[in-house]
Amino acid sequence: MNSGSQCSVADNPTSESSFKANLDGLLNLLTINAALHNGFYKTTVGENSDKIYGLVQCRIDVSAENCANCTKEAVAEALNGCSNSKSVQVWFTWCTIRYSNEKFFGVMEPSSAALLNSTNLDDASMVSKGVSFMSEVAAAAAKQALRFNASVLDGGQFGKRYGMAQCIRDISKSDCSKCLESPLDSFRTTIGNKRNWEVYGTSCSMWYHDFQFFSNISISTNHGARKRMSIHGVVTGTTMSMILLFLFLL
Repeated sequence: MNSGSQCSVADNPTSESSFKANLDGLLNLLTINAALHNGFYKTTVGENSDKIYGLVQCRIDVSAENCANCTKEAVAEALNGCSNSKSVQVWFTWCTIRYSNEKFFGVMEPSSAALLNSTNLDDASMVSKGVSFMSEVAAAAAKQALRFNASVLDGGQFGKRYGMAQCIRDISKSDCSKCLESPLDSFRTTIGNKRNWEVYGTSCSMWYHDFQFFSNISISTNHGARKRMSIHGVVTGTTMSMILLFLFLL
């Protein structure tokens, strides 16, 4: 599912043959290499003022095949939706791609996001638990080498909540932690009473659902409200009424 895109102010790069050629080469490299490098690949094409920086990252739990397919779809969306821009980022549920004529590797940018949330309200008693739960998920993600964490909250009679947080892998632990404060702040102030939501940012993203949406990863958590479990297989889509918003998180 296409979750959103961000294009720079139209600067008509298609009129510059060198940029167009370099961009085509870059996007081809991202498409080929995403699934071959454990879902994360960055590279440059061109020299000096014609250099383009590009990056692709897939969600840790998706298969190599789904990572490759998602990357292809994101590339197509970038070319169709942002054809007149030199700086572009596209978010899909399973992957994100970004390219620019300015270097952004290793730089944390929590400046913009696509936010999706359901219309289903959660029970009041689960709201504070959810905030605390996702804060723990975010803290653990920042400490991991892959800048990723997923966990399960057992809400008793109100069911389980599934949480996931992921940063772009080339940013530092401290920057990942800072970046995830933006979606956490949205959870606390804007969408804390929703049962399902996703926040996609330039350098990090966060997911929270009342259904199992991730797979192929092992979940190691504390005893008590958190569950220890191993997840395998492919998760099918769950119908959810979504509202698409674009936020600028300062």
